[in-house]
Amino acid sequence: MTVTLAEADLDLVAALQHAPRAGTRQLAEVLQTSPSTVSRRMSRLRDTGTARVIGQVNSALVADVTPNHVWLKTAPGRAREVAEAVAQLSETQFTALMSGSSDVYAIVQAPRRADSADLLAQRIGGIDGVAASRTETVLGSYSTAANWRLPRLTPAQHDHLCEDFPTSSPLRERVAITDDERAVIELLHDDGRTNAGDISRKLGLSQSTAYRILHSVLDRGLVLPRVEIEPALLGYPVEPVIALTTDLSAIVPTATALGQHRAARYVSTVAGVSSLLFHGAFEDEAALSTFITQDLARLDGVRSIDICLALDVLTRYWLPRRAPYLRATPP
Repeated sequence: MTVTLAEADLDLVAALQHAPRAGTRQLAEVLQTSPSTVSRRMSRLRDTGTARVIGQVNSALVADVTPNHVWLKTAPGRAREVAEAVAQLSETQFTALMSGSSDVYAIVQAPRRADSADLLAQRIGGIDGVAASRTETVLGSYSTAANWRLPRLTPAQHDHLCEDFPTSSPLRERVAITDDERAVIELLHDDGRTNAGDISRKLGLSQSTAYRILHSVLDRGLVLPRVEIEPALLGYPVEPVIALTTDLSAIVPTATALGQHRAARYVSTVAGVSSLLFHGAFEDEAALSTFITQDLARLDGVRSIDICLALDVLTRYWLPRRAPYLRATPP
């Protein structure tokens, strides 16, 4: 299925990537259009399942276990069946059919550390058709999809949005959250533009309490609102997941450099065979080749890389896909 976004839609997505919670009036001012036009385009993108603003939960701050990257080799002809079985698990953030050294790649997160062994060894490792598996545990994050930007805004537009919606300074250590905070986080997870009025009505809180909790959750970085849309719709259909092995002294410098690369959608250090993982989005194979032979080649301490390409993404941040559309709300 071919879907083409209008130039105005691409501009709106770019603006929302910089300021996901900006009001329609502010967005209209930046994009030099009317609030009604912005509202209509946002509704169409959401209602057709093309794009939506979600809340990316900073699990490192609110959970006692970090995500795991799972690489699966399958019996011949069983890759899609295995990928669909993994995608159906409630713990699955991301699932894709891959080319390269693995047939299926997934990111999963158990609700509690004690559940990880059963999830990885039994519920995933025991799926019929899985021939071999490898797991790597996230140690630290250097970039997420919330940081990925479509380069369409002018410097003036960028500065206007950044001035009106400054970046918060998130916490660096895990925190305890209240039941009301968890409920607000769940609402933001489903809709990153949820406001205090919505929270007050849905949770039965006073307007002032809803406002206080909402801004506390956002200001502390417990939730990062972001646009969820298939990169291919924005002109970036080539998605590699690159596992890098580096010298110990090069792990942090390499992760930092890759996390700042314009193609980076996800960069993390991991415990496993690899030192770190890079998930990017590129315009075409030639752009990926340039990244590998020039950008990666310039980094000191990189010993080896293993490149797999996403052939078909089934789940992205808990949202099932029917390419290129979102099919359901997060749990």
